[in-house]
Amino acid sequence: MTANSLRDQSHLMRPSKPVGIVGYGAYVPRFRLPGSEVARVWTGGLGGSPVTEKAVAGPDEDVTTMSIEAARNALARSGIDPQALRAVWIGSESHPYAVKPTSTIVAESIGASPNIQAADWEFACKAGTEAVQASIGMVGSGMGAYTLSIGMDTAQSRPGDALEYTAASGGAAFIIGAAEEACAIYQGSYSFVTDTPDFWRRADESYPSHGERFTGEPAYFNHTTSAASRLMEMMGTTAADYTHTVFHQPNVKFPSRAAQMVGFKPEQMKIGLLADEIGNVYSGSCMLGLTAILDVATPGDRILMISYGSGAGSDAFDIVVTDRILEVRDRAPKTRDYIARRTPIDYATYCRYRGLLRD
Repeated sequence: MTANSLRDQSHLMRPSKPVGIVGYGAYVPRFRLPGSEVARVWTGGLGGSPVTEKAVAGPDEDVTTMSIEAARNALARSGIDPQALRAVWIGSESHPYAVKPTSTIVAESIGASPNIQAADWEFACKAGTEAVQASIGMVGSGMGAYTLSIGMDTAQSRPGDALEYTAASGGAAFIIGAAEEACAIYQGSYSFVTDTPDFWRRADESYPSHGERFTGEPAYFNHTTSAASRLMEMMGTTAADYTHTVFHQPNVKFPSRAAQMVGFKPEQMKIGLLADEIGNVYSGSCMLGLTAILDVATPGDRILMISYGSGAGSDAFDIVVTDRILEVRDRAPKTRDYIARRTPIDYATYCRYRGLLRD
């Protein structure tokens, strides 16, 4: 361990009581908009697409309904009574209400209220992992036995904008509890944050704005690689010590490049890289990738997960899979089951489902 890593050990977040993932669940809506269909409408089919297709929420789906589905899957895997939860936290960029919490609806729908702490979280695409960090702290401090953290979005994009190719819907839920009950244990975590305005949306605007290529460097790549390399330095590991890695996935190229920059090989990224099939689900991106990994992981597998949120920041997690994964993962639909359950739609149907036809 280097002198710098010894000095920076205070930056490593590790609870006094070991905690982990007791239950996890995914949800991806069935509708898919091909990238070629977006290109057909706006560029005459020229220029290609950064993803093959993206998941689109149906007209009766939003962050609330999808969060409930993912939460029920997480509860099924955990085997706990919803009344045992002490917090329900929802991270999203697209909460249905500007003033009214999503978390209270989810908590009541899954039977966790009224003796519950509930809150909505915001930090662009890392709102979900921000809630996970807080969950680790709450359970690790002994304030509660279990918490539920969700990253879920129905991502918005201006019609014709580059984001329209990838801005997608879906996400994941994690129930955090004591390590002895967990199917995967958090070894340590770290957060890296700066004021880098690469992506933003004012309260009175319908669609986000972004800094074009500025969103890559110094935004995405600086934060994800810094978070990954610093956590590994503090943990005394290298990329070779991990079986899998999953980075935030705004497209396919960004996470692939970032992972390679810190030493990972393509085979370590393969399982959790879902962007080409479902697009960028924003707050649920790397969390959904982690669920896909847990669906196939072997006890003892080690995972590095790196989120990213514009504005900007990254959360990094060192996770090890336990024997309990073999017991719990077949209790609910797997992430790949949701991805395989697809219904292609055209651009006009997409506009109708997402409410893009306005007076």
